[in-house]
Amino acid sequence: MTKSLIIFDLDGTLIDSVPDLADGVDKMLAHFDKSPASTDNVRTWVGNGSVKLVERALVWAELSLDNLHHAHEIFLKEYATCQGKTMEYNGVTDGLNRLIKQGLTLALCTNKPAQFLPDILNNMGWTDKFACVIGGDSLPTKKPDPAPLLHICTTLGIDKSQAVMVGDSKNDITAGQNAGITTLALTYGYNYGEPIADSRPDGVFDNFGDLVASLL
Repeated sequence: MTKSLIIFDLDGTLIDSVPDLADGVDKMLAHFDKSPASTDNVRTWVGNGSVKLVERALVWAELSLDNLHHAHEIFLKEYATCQGKTMEYNGVTDGLNRLIKQGLTLALCTNKPAQFLPDILNNMGWTDKFACVIGGDSLPTKKPDPAPLLHICTTLGIDKSQAVMVGDSKNDITAGQNAGITTLALTYGYNYGEPIADSRPDGVFDNFGDLVASLL
């Protein structure tokens, strides 16, 4: 596949962040005297940004959504202290380095709030890997809206025909399809318990190494 720009999702694609997100959710729920949510539950709640994550947690805990704004603020504060369990998926750093070595431009487009990205990228050793980084609140809209992907292409001066969107959820694939960008999917991430192949990406891979090989 001959492309020049690879746009990656973050959670569920490059990193497994569910253990830390679950800790943040549990600490938020504790403020309302509710039992912890399991990591399995949180894994199915991730993908639409932090507000939607908290909303799903409140519904699960049978709390009124009138609490959503306050609960979200609590979650952001608590999640900021929960950064010790997030890990890269097998082979990601090596794969990113191989792509860069071949002259490809890498970008990051995630629905995670932008405030958390510098620390995560620093912890992973990826601060110099991405030419453009877009968080879920960096622009007026987020995935599955195609606008963030098109913004990246415009910012980097690369035609969308030369771009690939790599993700693990239907939000990533739908955003890429709506932007007219090639889409590649990874099966190991977070997609609400649904097979990512159902979203009909242009390619599906079970591990990061095989995906990188296809891009090279």
